[in-house]
Amino acid sequence: MNLANWYARQNAAARMSGPSRWEATSMNIALIAHDSKKELMVQFCIAYCGVFSRHDICATGTTGKFVAEATGLEVMRFLGGAQGGDQQIAARIACNEIDLLLFFRDPIRARPDEPDEAGLLRLCDVHNIPVATNIATAEALIHALERGDLDWRNIVNPKR
Repeated sequence: MNLANWYARQNAAARMSGPSRWEATSMNIALIAHDSKKELMVQFCIAYCGVFSRHDICATGTTGKFVAEATGLEVMRFLGGAQGGDQQIAARIACNEIDLLLFFRDPIRARPDEPDEAGLLRLCDVHNIPVATNIATAEALIHALERGDLDWRNIVNPKR
């Protein structure tokens, strides 16, 4: 079974279980994916489209374009990562305007912007932003989001 089919079945099961009791809580979710991980991000967002649809999504340029086209979700798009999109998301994190970061990184390829990525992850630590850098952690966070386990962010950081 391929990954897309597996995620589609997971999402179908989540939809059949009914709405979450935490459905009214909207979070700001940021998406970033390296080029080799963009397709994985798209498949992940397709699989959990029902969860993402209840939240505000922003992403770097191409990642946001691909996710919006594949899912029909409204995605606020920043610049591409290499053009400063990562820094735009980092600025929102620094202002505590992001509640969850899904950053699918390619750990194999060396990248010239790795210092920027380290700064982005450090900001998440400073502001207690849950972050996933791989699909396994992303899935755990999405299920936590669906259950309402991340609602403490709304208590600590009431929406403006």
